[in-house]
Amino acid sequence: MLNEQPVETTFYSLDEKTPGPRQRRKSDRHFSLLRVATLVIGSRRELCLVKNMSAGGMLIRTYSDIAEGTNLTIELKQDAPIGGTVRWVKDDCVGVTFDAPVDVVDLISVSVDGPRQRLPRVDVDCMAWVREGATMHRARTINISQGGARIVTSSDLPARADLVITLVGLTPIAGVLRWKDGDQYGIAFNRSLALPPLVAWLREHQDQLKRKAGG
Repeated sequence: MLNEQPVETTFYSLDEKTPGPRQRRKSDRHFSLLRVATLVIGSRRELCLVKNMSAGGMLIRTYSDIAEGTNLTIELKQDAPIGGTVRWVKDDCVGVTFDAPVDVVDLISVSVDGPRQRLPRVDVDCMAWVREGATMHRARTINISQGGARIVTSSDLPARADLVITLVGLTPIAGVLRWKDGDQYGIAFNRSLALPPLVAWLREHQDQLKRKAGG
């Protein structure tokens, strides 16, 4: 069985729900690429790590005790504070609900174009077709970045298989299967996706979520 590389990265989601605690994977992750943010509580400023972020809130890892109900601001970029309230606390993780929804796609674009380039992963929920040789497999994509995607499928994909994943609105993407965990698979793209079409695709996905929520 393939194993995912032990790397912990920031996840982004396009819906407006406040992230809840994430279950730990079976293997411990010891290498972190979590996004760093500044946490401001009154006159106190400190750093925190962003584990999961949605349009409506974020899950952060803190280095001091913070009580439920605390009002705070989080700065992901200079001179752009985001106000919020602590909704839950579990161990060193804190769930924050924003005072108003934020534009996640805009924040992702800023983070990737900045001086420290990253390939953030964004939670999505959309159908995909995965071609392995002459066989097509139906799957659901549950997150995507410029460098890869995680899918769920009932098919048994072979280790290190060369694959082509097709998502509505994007050109078919060639990649290779890197890891497997139950019915979840990690695909690494052969070439990084260009940022503009990926951002445009995420924007359309975000708009679809808003339309569903409004209708």
